[in-house]
Amino acid sequence: MPGTKPIAENRRARHDYHLLERVEAGLQLTGTEVKSLREGGAQLAQAYGEIREGEAWLVGATIAAYAQGNVRNHEPDRPRKLLLHRREIDSLYGMVREKGLTLIPTRLYFKDGRVKVELAVARGKERIDKRRDLAARDAKRQMERALKSRR
Repeated sequence: MPGTKPIAENRRARHDYHLLERVEAGLQLTGTEVKSLREGGAQLAQAYGEIREGEAWLVGATIAAYAQGNVRNHEPDRPRKLLLHRREIDSLYGMVREKGLTLIPTRLYFKDGRVKVELAVARGKERIDKRRDLAARDAKRQMERALKSRR
């Protein structure tokens, strides 16, 4: 994608969840958090989105402390406010209230100099679904190998 620079990706989300709908949101950050992100210090593995009191929050995302920071350095695991329009927040809240759905961050990236997070409305996969996905991926890989060797 032109104008985007990836920071972190939650590859585990595709394995553990059925991703239904994706939304791009901004993040409210401090200066040291942005500097740390420019160095690539972020993890989305245990993160999730939450809507409380009409505001969207990113909880559990870790942005490493900035190495050249001082006493006013940020707290690495603090909840961060997501910047979305009211209609988007209301729509996400309506979907998440449904049983079994949650907000999962899938990517964190810079877009035109601003930090963005891609959230997905997701439903958890069961063990059999994960096995089926692995089997399908292996079968596809074997077909690709067979076609490649045939050429």
